[in-house]
Amino acid sequence: MSKIALVDDDRNILTSVSMTLEAEGFEVETYNDGQAALDAFNKKLPDMAVFDIKMPRMDGMDLLQRVRQKSKMPVIFLTSKDDEIDEVLGLRMGADDYVKKPFSQRLLVERIRALLRRQEAVAGDIVGDTEETKLMTRGSLTMDPLRHSVTWKGQDVSLTVTEFLLLQALAQRPGFVKSRDQLMDVAYDDQVYVDDRTIDSHIKRLRKKMRSADDDFSAIETLYGIGYRYNEE
Repeated sequence: MSKIALVDDDRNILTSVSMTLEAEGFEVETYNDGQAALDAFNKKLPDMAVFDIKMPRMDGMDLLQRVRQKSKMPVIFLTSKDDEIDEVLGLRMGADDYVKKPFSQRLLVERIRALLRRQEAVAGDIVGDTEETKLMTRGSLTMDPLRHSVTWKGQDVSLTVTEFLLLQALAQRPGFVKSRDQLMDVAYDDQVYVDDRTIDSHIKRLRKKMRSADDDFSAIETLYGIGYRYNEE
């Protein structure tokens, strides 16, 4: 049974969403502010979390930043319909997905399931002799899907589940272009709709992390209006 943490200062959302998730077979922990959630996470992390952005004491952005210092735990942001800047900033900081309020609880459940499936696959719980599970080396890049590890020129790079899957999809076929739609298929379940901006934000965050290991990293090329390509050294 997967454990999901819900962090929101709206008690109605905490109550209704937790009831829905429990009915779907999840174990649920609820917190009405970021500080309370962080105190609990410092003792034991859940399998994944859903954060509201605007909360008292510690907001969702600050909470995500603290979590990302020590964990790749999948995180979904809940955002207001007009918070496009917050959505993009959250993805760049390392959130895996976002859902806009007001939202369909069925959609949220599907996105949670999709993230958990991806986490299990990357962690090696779904193991097979496939391109997705083999150790891959492309020039200075080494990726080990079974250990969810990435190195660039020998330096470790910490990626979220979504960032890992996007980099893996691009690096598997150097020189070939992946459209945004193709990358969406890699990173998201068929039942989950995301727009182009979401993929672009993940790629920007991925580049930033790779450049933390190498200021000159330029292996991911943008082809405007087409998609992205990985160029092997």
